[in-house]
Amino acid sequence: MVVTVTFFSMFFGAGNLIFPPFLGAQAGAATPRAALGFIVSAVGLPILGVLAVCEAGGFERLAGRVSPRFALVFGVAIILTIGPCFAIPRTATTSFEMAVLPFAQSAPTWLTRLLYSLAFFAASYAVAQHPERLSKALGRFMGPLLIALIAVLFAACLFVPHGGFAAPSGDYADGQLARGFLDGYQTMDLPAALYFGIVISANIRHMGVDDEPANRRETGLAGLGTGVLLALVYGVLSFVGMVSGAIAPVDPATQNGATVLTHLTSAAFGPFGTAFMGVVFVVACFNVCTGLISTCGTYFRQHWPTVAGRRVGYRTWSALFALFSFVVSNAGLSTIIAVSVPVLSALYPIAIVLVALALTHRVFAARVPRVYFWTVLLVGAVGVVDCLDSLAALAGFAIPGVRDALALLPLADAELGWLAPAALGVAIGVADSLLRRRARH
Repeated sequence: MVVTVTFFSMFFGAGNLIFPPFLGAQAGAATPRAALGFIVSAVGLPILGVLAVCEAGGFERLAGRVSPRFALVFGVAIILTIGPCFAIPRTATTSFEMAVLPFAQSAPTWLTRLLYSLAFFAASYAVAQHPERLSKALGRFMGPLLIALIAVLFAACLFVPHGGFAAPSGDYADGQLARGFLDGYQTMDLPAALYFGIVISANIRHMGVDDEPANRRETGLAGLGTGVLLALVYGVLSFVGMVSGAIAPVDPATQNGATVLTHLTSAAFGPFGTAFMGVVFVVACFNVCTGLISTCGTYFRQHWPTVAGRRVGYRTWSALFALFSFVVSNAGLSTIIAVSVPVLSALYPIAIVLVALALTHRVFAARVPRVYFWTVLLVGAVGVVDCLDSLAALAGFAIPGVRDALALLPLADAELGWLAPAALGVAIGVADSLLRRRARH
């Protein structure tokens, strides 16, 4: 139970907190369908990722089925993207805007942000210093506190007066199930799930489970428990958004999930509503920040224990990540986010196909092992081209013909253009494996 709550705390950050209410506010009376689609992708894919990594015996072994070099490059890309280049700095900035900025209008914003982020990262770094004991902080205290605050939010929805639930609007005007699935996909928890197992496994080992198969089994059970907990919380927050939308309609073009939550807490708690939401965001963001610093520091310590002949330990790596995130959160986060989103969108389909192949490894992929190489190659090629085109657009120019070519892929308009290259990669991989087997015989 403690490890499950720890796992949940590492997943559940600001993005996870604001997506479901935004969904509920737009879907209105159709929220159950939309929430189901959201839960399938936002919970199902990350938990399948945890199970796939456990089945393979670790991410390195899983990605190594493509090639050892790919495992290293893809691993570093994921760690840097979900860590100091994007997710970690965002935890400080988002919580600052929700918890501090509304009460510090008279002070210079840059100064209050500087002081807040300094305290935020210092505290998170301190808690992350013993990643194998993270369950003591997140699993026994911070995680339960976050769940209790969300429970209070849900209870308020049961008593706050509101009108009838609105008709679906915005992105959820039709096709609520599919739209919910795509929005859940955008939480980008799957790449993180591939590496959170590092820290979770260390915590289970610290509790006395040293046997490797037993440790993997416990990690998988914690992943399943986390999936149940996430599904329940996402369902609750979707209902919160549905009630909030009945109190004050949301404008998808100018507002977001944070606004939806603020509308509800203001109606339920009056002037204390803003402070309540600030506490919720600080707790959620702090948990994720601590988990990510632990994950990044552990990964780099394992792969680069020495640099230029000098020993570099976990504390040094985690301090570097905390310091870099502190700088980014105060000087250029908007640019980092704009650059990181296309990068993460390129990494995510690769992670999905790796998980899918790992879950079918015993009955399919192990018999035709070349499907790993070809599927990842084709999906990765499409993702890299799409990423470069998006980055070029951010820089103010376009690569001729690329966007039109990508639009020709089936399901490209639904952001699933990588499915056709994945299917082609499977077919080529099967043929390649059979030809190689015949050549050997």
